[in-house]
Amino acid sequence: MAFTTFDMKFTILLTPVFLLCSLRGLAQNGYSVKGAVTDTAAKTKLYNTAVSVLNAKDSTLVTFTRAAKDGSFSIRNLHKGNFILLMTYPSYADYVEQFSLDSIKTMHDFGEVSMILKSKLLSEVLIKGTRAAIKIKGDTTEYNAAAFKIQPNAKVEDLLKQLPGIQVDKDGKITAEGQEVKKVLVDGEEFFGDDPTLVTKNIRADMVDKVQVYDKKSDQATFTGIDDGQKTKTINIKLKEDKKNGYFGKAEAGAGSDGYYEGQLLFNKFTAKQKFSAYATVGNDGKIGLGWQDNQTYGSSDNMQFGDNGEIYITGSDNGDGLDSFNGQYNGQGTPLARNGGLHYDAKLNGDKESINANYKVGSLEVTGTQNTLSQNDTPQGIFNTNADQTQDDFMFRQKLDLTYKIKLDTTADLKFAADGTLRNSHTKNNYFTTNRGGLNMDTLLNINNRSIDNHDDAKIFDASAFYTKKFHKKGRTLSVLASMSEKETNSYGYLKSKTDYYDLKNLGMLDSTQYIDQYKTADIQSSEFKTNLTYTEPLSTAFSLVVNYGLGVNTGTSNLGTFNPKTPGVYTDKVDSLSNNYKLNELSNQGGAIINYKSKKVTLNFGTKVSNVNFDQTDEVSGDQLKRDFIDWFPQANFSYRFSQQQNLSLYYNGSTVQPTISQIQPIVVNTDPLNITLGNPNLTPSFTNRFSAFYNSYKIISGQSIFMYGNYSYTTNPIVSNLTTDSTGKTINQYLNLGNKKQSDYNLDLDLDKKIEKIDMNAGLSLNLNGSESYNLSNDEVNLTKSITYNFQFHISKYVEKKYDFRVSAGPNYTFGGSSLQPGINNNGRGFDMDWGGTVYLPAKFQIGTNGSYEWRGKTETFNTDFNRTLLNANIAKTFMKSDNLKLSFAANDLLNQNVGFTRSSSANFITQNTYSTIRRYFMLSISYDFNKMGGVPTK
Repeated sequence: MAFTTFDMKFTILLTPVFLLCSLRGLAQNGYSVKGAVTDTAAKTKLYNTAVSVLNAKDSTLVTFTRAAKDGSFSIRNLHKGNFILLMTYPSYADYVEQFSLDSIKTMHDFGEVSMILKSKLLSEVLIKGTRAAIKIKGDTTEYNAAAFKIQPNAKVEDLLKQLPGIQVDKDGKITAEGQEVKKVLVDGEEFFGDDPTLVTKNIRADMVDKVQVYDKKSDQATFTGIDDGQKTKTINIKLKEDKKNGYFGKAEAGAGSDGYYEGQLLFNKFTAKQKFSAYATVGNDGKIGLGWQDNQTYGSSDNMQFGDNGEIYITGSDNGDGLDSFNGQYNGQGTPLARNGGLHYDAKLNGDKESINANYKVGSLEVTGTQNTLSQNDTPQGIFNTNADQTQDDFMFRQKLDLTYKIKLDTTADLKFAADGTLRNSHTKNNYFTTNRGGLNMDTLLNINNRSIDNHDDAKIFDASAFYTKKFHKKGRTLSVLASMSEKETNSYGYLKSKTDYYDLKNLGMLDSTQYIDQYKTADIQSSEFKTNLTYTEPLSTAFSLVVNYGLGVNTGTSNLGTFNPKTPGVYTDKVDSLSNNYKLNELSNQGGAIINYKSKKVTLNFGTKVSNVNFDQTDEVSGDQLKRDFIDWFPQANFSYRFSQQQNLSLYYNGSTVQPTISQIQPIVVNTDPLNITLGNPNLTPSFTNRFSAFYNSYKIISGQSIFMYGNYSYTTNPIVSNLTTDSTGKTINQYLNLGNKKQSDYNLDLDLDKKIEKIDMNAGLSLNLNGSESYNLSNDEVNLTKSITYNFQFHISKYVEKKYDFRVSAGPNYTFGGSSLQPGINNNGRGFDMDWGGTVYLPAKFQIGTNGSYEWRGKTETFNTDFNRTLLNANIAKTFMKSDNLKLSFAANDLLNQNVGFTRSSSANFITQNTYSTIRRYFMLSISYDFNKMGGVPTK
């Protein structure tokens, strides 16, 4: 009944919007058009043909009618101006013609219009002089940039904010069709690697012809057309042909109150066959130079981990010694200082038979700040509350070089080489002060911990691959071979100092005992991986094909961890054997698979499975003990796609995978970084299996400008590996993993976006619904605990752009979270919330402009957290532009005018409920000057 009630309320909310969108404003003037629609070849009148009149300027709908039984049509009460006549009829190619009405020509007679029957399914609508705003080509959604309004000197980021189904937050993070965008390409090529903001904040919006959104597959999956599960949500920016010759860029500098500043220099030179770009940024205001990521082949919070295909990675808690390490990313916590620079070059050579793409990036990031964490641990014996304060001082310097070379060997064969290398150095200094309370009134002092961590981490990463593809004379018969290798070396060293006071539970408030830790820790970890994969496709008929593959993988690695106590103050030479080890790893995997593929004009279907046999051998170099494991992994998959029309598509996906227990779950390396939380291994763990289902639907109606994007997924895990948390009366927790064979865990989410242009007021409006939920298990003091969580988020958004006058956008809506634990059914942690964000600019005379943006967040109190959270972030700016094309801008900006910017999150996991508050960038004022220069297509912008 809950979903029935929700659906009813949702329908009621949508009804007035759709009613408003259906209104048509008709001018009361005497302008009109008439004509008749026929198929002259078949000598028939096309009764009921849809006849629409569009504005020539932006392709928006003015009015429409239907042809009479004799094929005739007439539309009155138009106004003077430039228009487009669009006529559509099932199975016929669309007819489009431009026309004008003025005081001399008040009526346009099209006469007898002959429409042509389609001899085959057209790939796109035939339009003279205009194009649809959105086209759906298989799994790709393509936006026509010319159909969306932008202000002068706008960047790609400003264009993306107007596209239905795409959201850009205040930090530049892009979400498309419900998923985070990880890559932004330019004309299908990498542009500075993995940082989308270097494209969206760098390239001018008026240079863009198309914006394409799709799931980028692996090279092998792209070539064979068979999904291998490796997908990255990607945006491709296609440039206009006349914008590929010349140079453009930007220089900006700003100084603010309280020591805030920023500066950036961007330069790009493009020709038809080459692109060169360079950038340098520096700032501590959290707005620039924070986006690029280190594309690591290895990455896990565990010391060793099995990959999805059976391979095993050695890493460590990013560094291996168990101490904190910095990942080099700024997520809004603390105050950052970023310095970055980079170079990009790509070119097509030898008549486009060869291409090269190279990127170099170098930079540093320092983050300092504080945070407070309140957490509640629900156990059968009662509730334990933790209050933890942390100060952080993190620094990372890194540089990365990557190179891709492609060559067309002949008309049927291609070869691609790729390599990248990364050097990374980081230093982390964290201090923690933690208080634990429990007892009948949940306020009895149990322990106090004060600890500090000072850690250095140096890493070297190198990856290389070669990919060969061959198409044979028989259509559909192909061969592809992929060979890749990866090397990583990490060296870490650091200090752990900890003091824990345990209090007497009988004599409340009296100190019982104290535990001291003063240790030096080292970690030397090396890993090497080599793998190959051969894929062959054989057409079985015009619609069916068979895909078979075989892969071989070899992994080796070493992990040498040391912990030392001081022999004398400051001299750490006494090795602690229980906290040290030296492991050697060898692993061999063989994988084979077969997939059947069916493809027709409207339907694509493939299904099959892969199976992997893995032999694993781990040796303790100190004791000589060996851990050997042989296991089989299964990877079934099925994909279905149905194309209803050029503008409507549905895709369904399924894949399953065996999930092996990690080495730290089986035989953990003891880590005493937090003496109040200890992990024990379980050699009897067995694999779990995860099934994942997802669906994607998109639809766009050209005439009404209505778009619908829907994405949903559901996954469940059988025989899950869960935590068994045992918390004693002092608040100390011991964790050991085990299988729950009679339970299954699940995760699910749904994203729905509806957008429509309201013609009468020339405004874009939309609704979005997001649902996220999970059901997970763990054991608390040997009792099974089920944690349920589901969050509903509803948003309504509107936007309007009037060139050189004003623009604004507003998004707002409520959210509600249901959450609870079976161990404490009497505690209700349901919570309400409301979110809103806005932005706008007004363009004044004398080239002045004023703007504002901000957000509002409210989270209601719950039974665990009995206070509300309110935060209003208000930013404002005033600017004046100079020169003919407004290239020079002087601006004064105020950040967080109300001085309310405090970070805040709430979450639940296992039997823990957590609330975080953290320091971040507060109120400041900044004066800045920027200059955009542009000389593209041989025509300079003065």
